[in-house]
Amino acid sequence: MQPPPTPFAPALSRRSFLKASTALACGGSLLASMPNAHAAPANGPLMAYVGTYSSPLPIVRPGQVDLPPGNGRGIHLFEVDRATGALSPRGVFEQPSSPSCLAFNAAGTRMYSVNETAQMGDTGSGSVCSFAINRTDGQLKLLNTVNSGAEGPTYVSVHPSERFVLVANYFGGAVSVFPILADGSLGAASDVKKDAGTVGPKKATNAPPGSFAFSGHDLPHSHMIQTDPAGRFVLSPDLGLDQILVWKFDDKAGVLSPNDPAAVTFPPGDGPRHFSFHPNGRWFYSLQEEGSNIALFDYDSEKGRLAKRQTLSSLPPGFAGSNFCSEIMVSSDGKFVYAANRLHDGIAYFAVGKDGTLKYAGEEWTRGDYPRSFNFDPTGNFLYSCNQRADAVTTFRVNRKTGGLTFTGQYAPVGNPSIIVFLDLGKAH
Repeated sequence: MQPPPTPFAPALSRRSFLKASTALACGGSLLASMPNAHAAPANGPLMAYVGTYSSPLPIVRPGQVDLPPGNGRGIHLFEVDRATGALSPRGVFEQPSSPSCLAFNAAGTRMYSVNETAQMGDTGSGSVCSFAINRTDGQLKLLNTVNSGAEGPTYVSVHPSERFVLVANYFGGAVSVFPILADGSLGAASDVKKDAGTVGPKKATNAPPGSFAFSGHDLPHSHMIQTDPAGRFVLSPDLGLDQILVWKFDDKAGVLSPNDPAAVTFPPGDGPRHFSFHPNGRWFYSLQEEGSNIALFDYDSEKGRLAKRQTLSSLPPGFAGSNFCSEIMVSSDGKFVYAANRLHDGIAYFAVGKDGTLKYAGEEWTRGDYPRSFNFDPTGNFLYSCNQRADAVTTFRVNRKTGGLTFTGQYAPVGNPSIIVFLDLGKAH
C-alpha cells in the first residue's frame, strides 16, 4: 500500500502530483510550540509538506508486510532552501489518522489528504480531508472531512477540471470520486466503484531470483488513481488483481464507467502499483510492486487504451532476493525515468530512448530504510526520498545530463514519512 507524490513533469502539472475516531480523523491544528515561519522573502518561500503514518494500521491482515508503527505526527511542514535543497521545519499539522497521500489544486490554495488509518463510524472506511492554504506562510486550515467510501484510502489526486477529487482505497479495493465545493471543501462521494476479478498468485511471474516478496495478493487492492493528461479517462492500478483499470469519466456528474476494454492485465502476481506519463502524453510507465519491473505502454488518448511494448527490471543487473517497488516518476524533460526499490533501498534511473524504451543507467542508495516514495523539487534539481522505516527524508542533487543522484548529506527527521509534495508560494497562480 502506498501512495505517490505530486507529479514532477510541468507538462502534466494540472494532475497535481498532485486508529482514530471520526472526531479525530482530521481534527488537528498547527502546533503553537513549533517555530514560527521566518519572514518570507519578497517572492515567497518554497514549501514542502510531508505526509506520514501517524498511527498504526487498525486492522492487520495475514501476510501484511508493511506495518508502520505510526511515528509521524500528521502533515509536517518545511521551508526549502532553493540553492541547497535543505529542509527547515515550519510546523506540524497534527493529524492522528495517517495522512499518507497529499495533493494540491492548480492554484495552490487547497490541499487534499487521504487518511489511511481513520475509521469513520461503523463502516471501517477511511477519510479524506480538505485544507485551505495560507499563501503567505503555507500554514494549513482544515475545511472538512468526508468518508472515503471504503477502507484504507492510500492515494488522492485532483481531476484537471478542478471539480473533483479522486481517491484509491487500498484495503477496500475501491475507487471514489468527490465533488469539490465552491469553497474548496469536499462533498459526499458522487461515485464509489468496487474492483472485482480474480486475485493473482502469491509468487510473481517476474519476481527476482530468490524473492519471497508478497504484499497484496489476498484481495483486490486499489493502489493509485489518476486521470490521463486530458482528464477524459481515469486509470487505477489494482495490485491484487494484477490489472490497471481504465474508466471513462463524466466530468459533469463525477461518475466512472468502464472503458472498452475495461482493464489491461499484467503477468500473474506482478502487482501494478504506480504509473507515470511521459511529458508527451503518449508513453506510459507502470511499476510493478512484487514483480520488481517497469512496463512501457503506448497510450491511445482517443480511446484510453494501453499497448505494452517493453518490460525490464527495476533493479540493478544481477540482483537476487526480495524487493518491493514503490514509486515511479518521469523527469520533466522526459529524458529519465526513476523508480524506488524498497528492501534494496535504492532509487534506480533509466535513460529514455527516442522511442520511449528504457535502458538502465544507474542507481543511488537512499541513505535510509524502505523508500516509500520520492519526489523532485519544482526545479528538478533535487530529489527527496521518504524513508519510511528510517524516519527521515533524505536529499539528493540531480545531474540533469546523466540522471545521476548525489547525496547532499542532508537528513530531515520525520516519523514514518510517506509522501513529500512542494508548493512555491513565490509563484503566481
